Amino acid sequence: MTEHYPFLEKQYLGRDYNFISIRMVMAVFCLIAYYITDNREKNGELLLLVGCTILVVSVLMLFLLHYRTIVINKALILDGLWTTRLVKIDLNSIVKIEKSPYSKYFLNNPVYNLHRSGTIRFYAGGKDAVKLTDRDGLVYVIGTQKQAELYNCIQDALKN
Repeated sequence: MTEHYPFLEKQYLGRDYNFISIRMVMAVFCLIAYYITDNREKNGELLLLVGCTILVVSVLMLFLLHYRTIVINKALILDGLWTTRLVKIDLNSIVKIEKSPYSKYFLNNPVYNLHRSGTIRFYAGGKDAVKLTDRDGLVYVIGTQKQAELYNCIQDALKN
Protein backbone atom coordinates (compact mmCIF):
# COMPACT_ATOMS: atom_id res chain seq x y z
CA MET A 1 0.00 0.00 0.00
CA THR A 2 1.52 3.28 -1.11
CA GLU A 3 0.73 6.40 0.86
CA HIS A 4 1.05 9.89 -0.57
CA TYR A 5 2.90 12.44 1.54
CA PRO A 6 3.38 16.13 0.75
CA PHE A 7 7.12 15.53 1.25
CA LEU A 8 9.07 12.29 1.54
CA GLU A 9 12.85 11.99 1.31
CA LYS A 10 14.96 8.95 2.02
CA GLN A 11 18.61 9.51 2.85
CA TYR A 12 21.00 6.60 2.56
CA LEU A 13 24.12 6.12 4.64
CA GLY A 14 26.58 5.27 1.88
CA ARG A 15 25.63 7.77 -0.81
CA ASP A 16 27.74 10.75 0.23
CA TYR A 17 30.25 11.34 -2.57
CA ASN A 18 33.07 12.38 -0.28
CA PHE A 19 32.99 9.16 1.72
CA ILE A 20 32.47 7.04 -1.41
CA SER A 21 35.65 8.60 -2.80
CA ILE A 22 37.59 7.90 0.39
CA ARG A 23 36.47 4.26 0.47
CA MET A 24 37.30 3.75 -3.21
CA VAL A 25 40.78 5.25 -2.81
CA MET A 26 41.44 2.91 0.13
CA ALA A 27 40.21 -0.12 -1.82
CA VAL A 28 42.24 0.78 -4.91
CA PHE A 29 45.33 1.30 -2.74
CA CYS A 30 44.90 -2.16 -1.19
CA LEU A 31 44.40 -3.81 -4.58
CA ILE A 32 47.37 -2.04 -6.16
CA ALA A 33 49.53 -2.90 -3.16
CA TYR A 34 48.45 -6.54 -3.56
CA TYR A 35 49.69 -6.66 -7.15
CA ILE A 36 52.95 -4.87 -6.31
CA THR A 37 53.76 -7.06 -3.29
CA ASP A 38 56.54 -9.58 -3.95
CA ASN A 39 55.83 -11.84 -1.01
CA ARG A 40 52.10 -12.45 -1.57
CA GLU A 41 51.92 -15.40 0.77
CA LYS A 42 52.13 -13.30 3.94
CA ASN A 43 50.91 -9.77 3.25
CA GLY A 44 49.38 -9.99 -0.19
CA GLU A 45 46.42 -12.14 0.80
CA LEU A 46 45.54 -9.70 3.57
CA LEU A 47 45.67 -6.71 1.20
CA LEU A 48 43.40 -8.49 -1.29
CA LEU A 49 40.95 -9.40 1.47
CA VAL A 50 40.84 -5.86 2.88
CA GLY A 51 40.40 -4.30 -0.58
CA CYS A 52 37.55 -6.62 -1.52
CA THR A 53 35.91 -6.15 1.90
CA ILE A 54 35.95 -2.38 1.49
CA LEU A 55 34.29 -2.72 -1.92
CA VAL A 56 31.58 -5.07 -0.62
CA VAL A 57 30.83 -2.90 2.42
CA SER A 58 30.63 0.19 0.18
CA VAL A 59 28.08 -1.46 -2.08
CA LEU A 60 25.99 -2.60 0.91
CA MET A 61 26.07 0.90 2.43
CA LEU A 62 24.56 2.34 -0.77
CA PHE A 63 21.30 0.56 0.12
CA LEU A 64 21.35 1.17 3.90
CA LEU A 65 18.65 3.68 4.80
CA HIS A 66 19.88 6.24 7.35
CA TYR A 67 16.62 8.11 7.87
CA ARG A 68 13.39 9.22 6.21
CA THR A 69 11.98 12.74 6.35
CA ILE A 70 8.20 13.00 6.06
CA VAL A 71 5.95 16.06 6.28
CA ILE A 72 2.35 15.16 7.06
CA ASN A 73 -0.50 16.61 9.14
CA LYS A 74 1.42 19.67 10.39
CA ALA A 75 4.25 17.47 11.63
CA LEU A 76 7.76 16.70 10.47
CA ILE A 77 8.61 13.05 11.09
CA LEU A 78 12.18 11.77 11.05
CA ASP A 79 12.40 7.99 11.14
CA GLY A 80 15.85 6.45 11.41
CA LEU A 81 17.50 3.06 11.40
CA TRP A 82 16.36 -0.01 13.29
CA THR A 83 17.00 1.01 16.90
CA THR A 84 16.59 4.78 16.61
CA ARG A 85 13.57 6.52 17.98
CA LEU A 86 11.03 8.21 15.80
CA VAL A 87 11.35 12.00 16.04
CA LYS A 88 8.16 13.98 15.49
CA ILE A 89 8.40 17.77 15.33
CA ASP A 90 5.11 19.63 15.67
CA LEU A 91 5.13 22.38 13.06
CA ASN A 92 2.69 24.47 15.12
CA SER A 93 5.53 25.17 17.58
CA ILE A 94 7.94 26.35 14.86
CA VAL A 95 8.54 30.12 14.86
CA LYS A 96 11.35 30.41 12.31
CA ILE A 97 12.33 28.48 9.16
CA GLU A 98 15.43 29.19 7.12
CA LYS A 99 17.53 27.65 4.38
CA SER A 100 21.21 27.31 5.16
CA PRO A 101 24.29 25.24 4.38
CA TYR A 102 24.56 22.29 6.73
CA SER A 103 28.10 23.01 7.86
CA LYS A 104 31.16 25.03 6.95
CA TYR A 105 33.27 21.87 6.91
CA PHE A 106 34.02 19.85 3.79
CA LEU A 107 33.47 16.43 5.43
CA ASN A 108 30.56 15.82 7.82
CA ASN A 109 29.75 12.57 9.58
CA PRO A 110 26.22 11.21 9.23
CA VAL A 111 24.23 11.88 12.41
CA TYR A 112 20.72 11.18 13.62
CA ASN A 113 19.23 13.09 16.55
CA LEU A 114 22.55 14.55 17.71
CA HIS A 115 22.00 17.02 20.57
CA ARG A 116 24.81 19.57 20.84
CA SER A 117 24.79 23.12 22.24
CA GLY A 118 21.09 23.81 21.80
CA THR A 119 20.73 22.25 18.35
CA ILE A 120 19.48 18.89 17.21
CA ARG A 121 21.09 17.66 13.99
CA PHE A 122 20.02 15.18 11.34
CA TYR A 123 22.38 14.57 8.43
CA ALA A 124 23.23 11.86 5.91
CA GLY A 125 24.80 13.68 2.98
CA GLY A 126 24.80 16.79 0.85
CA LYS A 127 25.55 20.42 1.57
CA ASP A 128 22.12 21.91 2.28
CA ALA A 129 19.95 22.06 5.35
CA VAL A 130 16.75 23.56 6.69
CA LYS A 131 16.91 25.14 10.15
CA LEU A 132 13.78 25.14 12.27
CA THR A 133 13.52 27.11 15.53
CA ASP A 134 10.73 26.30 17.96
CA ARG A 135 9.12 28.40 20.71
CA ASP A 136 11.57 27.12 23.33
CA GLY A 137 14.57 28.29 21.28
CA LEU A 138 15.60 24.77 20.28
CA VAL A 139 17.09 24.64 16.78
CA TYR A 140 16.62 21.63 14.50
CA VAL A 141 19.14 21.36 11.65
CA ILE A 142 17.86 18.90 9.07
CA GLY A 143 20.31 18.04 6.32
CA THR A 144 18.56 17.45 3.04
CA GLN A 145 19.27 17.05 -0.63
CA LYS A 146 15.91 18.59 -1.53
CA GLN A 147 16.23 21.86 0.37
CA ALA A 148 13.77 23.95 -1.65
CA GLU A 149 11.08 21.25 -1.63
CA LEU A 150 11.34 20.67 2.13
CA TYR A 151 11.34 24.41 2.85
CA ASN A 152 8.28 25.02 0.65
CA CYS A 153 6.42 22.04 2.05
CA ILE A 154 6.97 23.20 5.64
CA GLN A 155 5.88 26.73 4.67
CA ASP A 156 2.70 25.34 3.09
CA ALA A 157 1.98 23.18 6.13
CA LEU A 158 2.30 26.20 8.41
CA LYS A 159 -0.02 28.32 6.26
CA ASN A 160 -2.82 25.72 6.22
